[in-house]
Amino acid sequence: MVKIMKKSPSETAKLDRKTIERNRRIHMKDLCFKLASLVPHHHSKHYSKEMLTQQDQIDLAASYISQLRERIEKLKAKKEQATKSLNGSTDMSGSEVLDDHQRMRIGARLPVIELKDLGCSIEVILISGLQKSFMLYEVISVLEEEGAEVVSASFSTVDDKVFYTLHAQVKLSRVGVETSRVWERLQDLVY
Repeated sequence: MVKIMKKSPSETAKLDRKTIERNRRIHMKDLCFKLASLVPHHHSKHYSKEMLTQQDQIDLAASYISQLRERIEKLKAKKEQATKSLNGSTDMSGSEVLDDHQRMRIGARLPVIELKDLGCSIEVILISGLQKSFMLYEVISVLEEEGAEVVSASFSTVDDKVFYTLHAQVKLSRVGVETSRVWERLQDLVY
């Protein structure tokens, strides 16, 4: 005959707390692993991710997030400055005051192409009028044909201008992307 021993409520509660705590630690470890995997390898080039402690990985991710925030602020300021320079003067309410001559002059400067080589990535900023002669997928195709993988693409419309921002990473870092060729092809596409 087997005698079944019942555990007291306090022992059961203690085991439940241990199980809950073990599950919480496993979940936190999984979250930290996911966070560390989101930080690009080039950001942690001085360290091997396997050799970093969990706290070091969290600090590295926090540093990366701070750098991204700073970059976003710089890009917002740059976009605002570009918008102001294209819009010309404003009245007291901040609305645009452009005569036909100024509109023609600004329209004559469009489209604008800016290409930044950031080492293992490329940033393309295009500013065009609403009556553009190209499609966004064509710009993406040019980048991909030249060996870059587009990781994000966005656009916004301000008045009669369309602002495109594309971020691409180099597919093969050994080969890279020839930015001068990308520039020429984009020039051919948009003009």
